[in-house]
Amino acid sequence: MSQFKYLNEMNALLNIDGPLTNVPMPRWQKKKAQENNLSVISNGPLNSSKSVLSSSTNTTISTNKTTPNKLTGSDIVRTKKTPSKTPAKGKSPSRSKTPTPNKGAKTPGGGDRFIPTRSAINFDLGHFKINQDDSSADSPSKDLQKVMCENLHGTDISKQRILSYQVKAPAPPEGFQNPMRVVYTQTKTPASAKSNNRYIPQAPDRILDAPDIIDDYYLNLVDWNANNVLAVALESQIYLWDAGSGKIEQLLQLEGNDYVCSVSWIQEGNHLAVGTTKGTIELWDCNQMRRMRTMDGHSARVGSLAWNSYILTSGCRSGQIIHHDVRQREHNVLTVSGHTQEVCGLRWSTDGKYLASGGNDNVLNIWQAVNGGNHSQPTPVYTLTSHQAAVKALAWCPWQPNILASGGGTADRHIRFWNCSNGSCVNAIDTKSQVCALLWSPTYKELVSGHGFANNQIIIWKYPGMKKMTELTGHTARVLHLAMSPDGTTVLSAGADETLRLWKCFVKNSTKKETTGPVKAKASALKQSIR
Repeated sequence: MSQFKYLNEMNALLNIDGPLTNVPMPRWQKKKAQENNLSVISNGPLNSSKSVLSSSTNTTISTNKTTPNKLTGSDIVRTKKTPSKTPAKGKSPSRSKTPTPNKGAKTPGGGDRFIPTRSAINFDLGHFKINQDDSSADSPSKDLQKVMCENLHGTDISKQRILSYQVKAPAPPEGFQNPMRVVYTQTKTPASAKSNNRYIPQAPDRILDAPDIIDDYYLNLVDWNANNVLAVALESQIYLWDAGSGKIEQLLQLEGNDYVCSVSWIQEGNHLAVGTTKGTIELWDCNQMRRMRTMDGHSARVGSLAWNSYILTSGCRSGQIIHHDVRQREHNVLTVSGHTQEVCGLRWSTDGKYLASGGNDNVLNIWQAVNGGNHSQPTPVYTLTSHQAAVKALAWCPWQPNILASGGGTADRHIRFWNCSNGSCVNAIDTKSQVCALLWSPTYKELVSGHGFANNQIIIWKYPGMKKMTELTGHTARVLHLAMSPDGTTVLSAGADETLRLWKCFVKNSTKKETTGPVKAKASALKQSIR
């Protein structure tokens, strides 16, 4: 079929019902015509002599220029993307379903897009900033920039923006919270913060009987060594309790009216130092269960002992302090006097550089070790008199060797923290009760204190804020002594009620156990007599 014959047949089909008037051109037709650089002209019958049929684009476009912007039924536009359908005889071709855009409509505000407004844009400035070369610093460029600044009403080009928006970004609704803010701003929780929610049992894990334990604030009758053996002095006798096997053995029994005033394990090994009321110090080998030597030098009872390597430091009731070298026959290395009354507290720092001594004269002395030795200098480096009662409770911080915690008696009731590098008091807390013993936790940044009147409780403090973690009650008399297990999980408390209680305070990754009520332990299972 020839080209003109085909077009004539199409004209006949489209002119069945007469021409359609006032039909706007669909938007997609205009766009397609502009892309192909073709002009669309409507109104009027198809002139076969001026029609163009392109085989490459398969598009037929009329060329009559009589009335623009109107299409009659004879106008045909066909593309590959949207092929036209030939209507059947007797039916009018359907109108385009593509809606005509409203040119007068405005973009609604408050959307999620920001469209720049031309009226607020400085095109001269934008053209200059886009085309300027920052790397060139020659004089013509500077002159050009000066001229541009003058033409732009003296504004600073470097502070101007190329794009400008008509309205600012809409503010979020009231009460809106961005969920992604938590993801990107939340920091990792420290271990110390997690420990605030850990479960601390309020009941002791085990209770041991300690009959005839002396109710004396100034004595030190309990110590726990690195081999998990607990030494307890019960009047004139000393018992050893192996916490691993539960085995109990009697180490010694003093003769006559003599009784044990203090016990202290060497840092490494099974040697135990024992201070007596006669002023002598006995050194025992607990593996062989025999006494190795007896050291004298004091004129009164020895109520406090402390080890620093091979040096044993002892304090007596007269206020005298002696350093003993247990390796030598002449064991007395140095005798110092820093107290006027009984020395009831002695502790060497973890690094062996400082010795703290507390006395019944309300004085706390800090002694510095001699260079190259393990005993102290003859005079204290600091004499602290802030406490208003006897200073027995002493404990050195395990992770800050220069920080000392000290506790006062009934008239003082304060726990004070000292920086021994400069002798300053870092903090002071009023506990409202007598402080009998102090103990640092090696696994948590916490401090344990044992108290007397009126509640006879054990308090666990969060350091350095000194917030109370918990209070452990159960003793019916004051808590005289505290000791820590070698693994750092269990605290032993010795009370004047003749009981020893073991508290699982610092178990790692412990979870709370559900209990329906107070647990009453059987006497045969939880109580053992140290006799």
